[in-house]
Amino acid sequence: MIAPRLQAAGVQTLVFFGDSLTAGYGLDDPGTEAYPALIAQKIAQAHLPWRVVNAGLSGDTTAGGVRRIDWVLQQPISLLVLALGANDGLRGTDPAVTQANLLAIIARVRAKQPGVRIVLAGMRMPPSLGETYTQAYAAVFPAVAASAHVPLIPFLLADVGGHPELNQGDGMHPTAAGDAVVAETVWRSLRPLL
Repeated sequence: MIAPRLQAAGVQTLVFFGDSLTAGYGLDDPGTEAYPALIAQKIAQAHLPWRVVNAGLSGDTTAGGVRRIDWVLQQPISLLVLALGANDGLRGTDPAVTQANLLAIIARVRAKQPGVRIVLAGMRMPPSLGETYTQAYAAVFPAVAASAHVPLIPFLLADVGGHPELNQGDGMHPTAAGDAVVAETVWRSLRPLL
């Protein structure tokens, strides 16, 4: 999804690089209801010179992100929100592997486009996966943010995860109302950078 305005001189690009939570899986109209689209609306209302690209891919993992980041970097980017890792957790991926992949994505972005600012979106797993795993998994995101010196959105699904009324029937993907809450969470972190 690209914001409905042509890229003109001085317009910068904000890319949301994520999975189904970013792509807007299960929404009636992801192009207007997914949180990146809602951020694009906020940017337009604030008359800021940014275009938004939704590079969310349902089912993607951090390993998949390592493989496809070069494709996303074919365009000039000013700000990238890295929102991968949920599928790693649901598949029981070793948190050390997730951490290494996130750091590899950040390193590749910096190698190809050194001026890109990166924001990392944190994720948590449901307690049903066990306390040891969920704690190790949750620790990945602050560790990556500290190591790579990037801002952290502590939990992408804050005030949405675990709230049935804001999630679709699968209990994992937000409804349009849930995405509106996610957009507010993300906007608080992005607004000072725009």
